[in-house]
Order: sequence, then structure tokens, then C-alpha cells
Amino acid sequence: MKIGLHIADFTYPNGPAGLRDDLTRIVTTAEESGFDKVSVMDHLWQIGVVGPPEHEMLEAYTTLGYLAARTSTVELVSWVTAVTYRQPGMLAKLVSTLDVLSGGRAWLGIGAAWNEHEARGLGLHFPPTAERFERLEETLQICLQMWSDDDGPYEGKHYQLARTLNSPQVLTKPHPPILIGGGGEKKTLRLVAKYAQACNLFPTPELEHKLDVLREHCERQGRDYDDIQKTVMMGLDPGADGEKVPGLLDQLKGMSELGISHVHGIVPDVWKLEPLAVLGREVVPVIADW
Repeated sequence: MKIGLHIADFTYPNGPAGLRDDLTRIVTTAEESGFDKVSVMDHLWQIGVVGPPEHEMLEAYTTLGYLAARTSTVELVSWVTAVTYRQPGMLAKLVSTLDVLSGGRAWLGIGAAWNEHEARGLGLHFPPTAERFERLEETLQICLQMWSDDDGPYEGKHYQLARTLNSPQVLTKPHPPILIGGGGEKKTLRLVAKYAQACNLFPTPELEHKLDVLREHCERQGRDYDDIQKTVMMGLDPGADGEKVPGLLDQLKGMSELGISHVHGIVPDVWKLEPLAVLGREVVPVIADW
């Protein structure tokens, strides 16, 4: 089992002027502590479970490009890209650029989008749910085509591309891994089975059931269930002095027994750095062989 850091909060004591240096310290400490991935949210306003919308929020792919220059081993991903915020051809190019400039460390994390409040506020396209899922599948198809040897046209219901040329091509072969966020049983997990290398679920009582549903979709798609990395997004709180580590390890052990191979989440007061170091000392080595 591996661990990843999700940076969802950019409101630190040093303010926006210190944000660049704070982020550098955070991601380098995470890398040194043995974290496997670093992600940022694809939001333009802060979301309610983290803070008020007025709190600081950085654009995802600009931030990932910066983090690529400050790290050397962690994989980088927007967790997860809102499908309607960018045209698919541009999104494929963004991920390709991140992959090249990071030396092959980019993922495509993507979902059907949900934050209508910020989308309407900033004038971003936000169609009804059914259409967003249609656009999600077409976007996946376009990205995969652009990351292949086929630079021909793409004709879909929502997107038409005259030529899917992508140069320079991605370094990661056959393409950057795709993670699809969400646990919707009819649409999202079907798309995972058909297109993705990883799913993202949550540590709820329904977790085992969601995995069973994914297995069923894999059987229908002719996909090996074991080829898909199962990830869980959760809080990673070691406590101020590491006092919460035993309970966290118990929770992670239970997930490992279900087949979860990557846990990813927000670390409280991450800007203090010590929580990352505690996780690196007391959690990363323990779960490595699970």
C-alpha cells in the first residue's frame, strides 16, 4: 500500500506572498517522507468542506507544473479534473506537457464535475448531469487517441476535432495513467472498467460493495479487475504528537484487506510539515508491504 498527499487548502499563515515557498516545503517534505503521489483539487473557489469560497485556491494545472519543477519522484495529478472546465484537446495537451516536463510523472485524474456554484459564478460550461457524463466518456476517448499514433479526426456527439495531433508525445507509455473519481455504480464505475487504470472511492460502509460493483463491470467489459488500482480518499491525520497513528494504521489495514492499494488525502496543518514527517516515519514503512 502507498500513500499520497492531497493539497486542498492553500490558506496558510504566510498568506499568498508566502504560498510559493510554503508549497515548495510541503511537496519536498512529502517526497522525502516517501509519499507516492501529490495532488491538487481542480477547483477555482474553495469548497465548503474545507473552507469558505473566498479562501485561496490555485488553478490546478498551473500549480502541478510548478510542483513538477520542485520534485523529482512523486507522481502528479489533479484529483480530479472537472471535465467541462477545459476542452478535451486542451486537457490532453495540458497533461502531456506536465508528463514531459515532470519526466513522466503525470496522471490524468478526471470526473464529471459537480460544483455548479463556482462554474456558474465564473461563467464555465456546466450542462446537466447526463450530458456531463457523455462529455466525460468522449474526453477519455479523445485523450487516449491523442496519446496514441492516431492523429486523425474525432467525431463525437459533443466534441469534433479535425486533427488529434499531439507533439511532443507523452513520455509515459502507453499513456499517463487515468484515474476516474467517484463511486457512481451505473456510469462512473463502468467508465473505470472501460478506460481507467485507477478508481477513487471513499472509506464508507459501502466501500466493499463499490468494489464488488467495479468487479462486475470489469467482467462485462472483459477487463482484469486486478489491473485497476483501487484508491481511497480520506483524511490522513497522525495527531499532533503521532497519537492517532495506531488508529490510522488499523483503518488502513482494513482497507488493504479489501484490496485498496493507495490511500490519498488531506493532512491537517500540512504547512507545519511535522505531520508529513510523522506519516513518513510511522505509517509509510509499515504499510509498504501490505
